[in-house]
Amino acid sequence: MRTIKNISIISIATLFLSCGNGAGDYDASGVFETTEIIVSAEANGRLMQFNLEEGQEVTPETAIGYIDTTQLYLKKIQLLTNVKAVRSGHVDIPRQIAATRQQIATQKNELKRFENLVKSNAANQKQVDDINAQINVLERQLAAQTETFENSNRNISEQSSGLDVQVAQLEDQIDKSIIKSPIKGTILSKYAEPGELAAQGKSLFKVADMDNMFLRAYITSSQLTQVKIGQEVKVFADFGEKDMKEYKGTITWISDKSEFTPKTIQTRDERANLVYAVKLAVKNDGYLKKGMYGELKLN
Repeated sequence: MRTIKNISIISIATLFLSCGNGAGDYDASGVFETTEIIVSAEANGRLMQFNLEEGQEVTPETAIGYIDTTQLYLKKIQLLTNVKAVRSGHVDIPRQIAATRQQIATQKNELKRFENLVKSNAANQKQVDDINAQINVLERQLAAQTETFENSNRNISEQSSGLDVQVAQLEDQIDKSIIKSPIKGTILSKYAEPGELAAQGKSLFKVADMDNMFLRAYITSSQLTQVKIGQEVKVFADFGEKDMKEYKGTITWISDKSEFTPKTIQTRDERANLVYAVKLAVKNDGYLKKGMYGELKLN
């Protein structure tokens, strides 16, 4: 009888010690979260290819599907043809005004010759004045021709630039028809299948960054003075059956408002009704999962 009583006392003591170590060994607890992005279609058309499965690893550099771009491509070809036709009207100004320049040069040579003749009394001043008048007329013609050709080329350049912008817009739409993930991560959900019609804004898939996890924990007001942004703390992931794995965490965010303790969260001081949320960045080694419980221990 005494032996049974001794065993009972030892068992109760062991249970008390284990509960004490479990409940008081951490400062706060929470749930692991990830950065999730819902990727939507940026173009309209049929999903021609969509090679994607839930759980698949994706990167921003890899195309995972595309939306039909046939009509966009045909419009681009048409615009490129229009650009070529418009640019063909561009005028080579030096070539177009070469004849007038030559006439001016000839008249100036004549002017020098007649000025010499006037000095030797072999010609009269009226002939010199007539040549000067002719040169003035030709120079005005040259200026008018140059201005006309420059305006024509300027209009052609503006039309060409406008068409280039339209081509760039089509190229951007074609590029947006190629489906890619904005981040490196894991596909959580797939919302469309090949052959379906896609429209701008329609959700295609959800991707999460599983390499960089966050533990959202809740601390009491008394613990608030013990934490700061950038502080390194110990994070323990709960794998069940008392299997805890330690990670290094960094506090990246501290809420500036208090809130009531969530029902699924425990704090060291169970009597505390108001707590502050904090987020801790944790590098995932592949074992952490979204929704897994974790515990926080301040250094």
